[in-house]
Amino acid sequence: MAKKIRIRLVRSTIGTLPAQRATIRSLGLRKIGSTTEKDVNPAIMGMVQAVSHLVSVEEIE
Repeated sequence: MAKKIRIRLVRSTIGTLPAQRATIRSLGLRKIGSTTEKDVNPAIMGMVQAVSHLVSVEEIE
């Protein structure tokens, strides 16, 4: 079974670069406090790393 992570948007995207806003949207996040669960793979981890200052990540079983 693949590992999963829970991603939560904790900071606003106002004032961020358009590419970072697009990354947040493609992760499935809209409002502050919204969460999504994703399988761990290199593409998702790269997206999370690019917006790490806006999100919190926790591993789930």
